[in-house]
Amino acid sequence: MNTSHVKEPEAQERTKQLSLLLVDDDAELCGMMREFFAQTGHRLECAYNGREGLTCALNGAHDLVILDVMLPVLDGFGVLTQLRRRKSVPVIMLTARVQQQDRIQGLDAGADDYLPKPFDPDELLARIRAVLRRTEAKIPAAAGALSIGAIRLNPSTREAWSAGVLVDLTEMEFDLLEMLIRAAGRVVSREEITAALFEREATPYDRFLDVHISHLRKKLENGPRLIRTVRGVGYVFAGAN
Repeated sequence: MNTSHVKEPEAQERTKQLSLLLVDDDAELCGMMREFFAQTGHRLECAYNGREGLTCALNGAHDLVILDVMLPVLDGFGVLTQLRRRKSVPVIMLTARVQQQDRIQGLDAGADDYLPKPFDPDELLARIRAVLRRTEAKIPAAAGALSIGAIRLNPSTREAWSAGVLVDLTEMEFDLLEMLIRAAGRVVSREEITAALFEREATPYDRFLDVHISHLRKKLENGPRLIRTVRGVGYVFAGAN
């Protein structure tokens, strides 16, 4: 975060007050972020090391956790791994590191999004809202099941089966698979997927989709490739072929 000053928050859409947890050992940053979120009508609790943050995340009723990677006692990856074993609260990771492997490790551990430091508070708030819109979205009960080849989805219950076997998918994996199946046979661009699921523009170095596609393939494919990569363009679901 640019610490020279905190911008006055722009006019924000009226939403419910959010209960957020920030786990970061930078006390100055935590103070400024607490002030920023108070100005936008939300409540921010802070924890200053990984062990304390994990305890707060497990025992609290937070809408979302903002988790730094570089933490004393227990690093952010360790916090996220243990948190995901017991709770599905959305998590946005913060990282001052530039290596893609750190971001991929966070995604593998179950992060919903990441934001590199320094960051703009307004962008963080926008990311929070995008993650919550995605995780809290409700599919109408009348939505019918989708079935192509051996893959079957039920958007109403958010369940997926492969060859009749229930598959454990994360929220993001389900959303991505549903989007590809609804467009089966058509190449869906990276830009289209990123705009729909992350509500932002794709960047050349963004590995989010690669990681999630890799996870889907491991969970669904046992033979012919169901999700094909069209190099430089995007992905196509070819499960019926």
